[in-house]
Amino acid sequence: MTVAALRDVEVDYDRGRALGPVSLEIGAQEIVALVGPSGCGKSTALRLLAGLETPTRGTVRRATGRGETAVVFQAPTLAPWLSARANVALPLELAGMPRAEACAAADAALARVGLAGAEAARPAQLSGGMAMRVSLARALVTEPKLLLLDEPFAALDEITRRALADDVLTLWATTRSAIVFVTHNVEEAVYMASRVVVMGCGPGTIVGDFAVEGPLPRPPQFRTTPGFRTTAEAVSTALAQGVGA
Repeated sequence: MTVAALRDVEVDYDRGRALGPVSLEIGAQEIVALVGPSGCGKSTALRLLAGLETPTRGTVRRATGRGETAVVFQAPTLAPWLSARANVALPLELAGMPRAEACAAADAALARVGLAGAEAARPAQLSGGMAMRVSLARALVTEPKLLLLDEPFAALDEITRRALADDVLTLWATTRSAIVFVTHNVEEAVYMASRVVVMGCGPGTIVGDFAVEGPLPRPPQFRTTPGFRTTAEAVSTALAQGVGA
């Protein structure tokens, strides 16, 4: 079952073509990583899937119901005057859910991302990793069919990045939402995804598509397995060729 798709999509800006032609299908429960050099159109593709941008040519298929697609950006984009609970409850309240019910759902979502007890904290009181967890909870509280992550860990230290990668996979095991995420980190892509799509220099096109073998969530020491190393090398090679294209 296809949850979202780009079909022969092209995006033109005043400066020229930024993306395409690109065709990409996202299956139900699939985790897809988009990797590629800066400016290759990864975030543009994600914005198309999110409905935040329209293609110049081609068609986009996506889950269009309220809350069926959720986006987490590189910055947590939390309202600084609201508590963690209120930030997470906001999309439910905007959809018309009574406040008490929305807050109860927000508390449950915060607990799922490991923030039980931090419901009343304001964004300024949270570490970078905690703020990103709140952003994840806000995205998950609507139980989306498609979760889009635009370099959500880029500003975090390596230890926090790895912990959050495992947290996202653990959450996926419960929600089974399809996930598409953008990253510059090849090892992060291979670790988190069931499939890695490599994009070449702009105008961005797909230059490689790699299935990643192994169970999800990942077992301990997965990064040391021969399969992980082989796939990471293949992705790196395709990425280098895409940059040189």
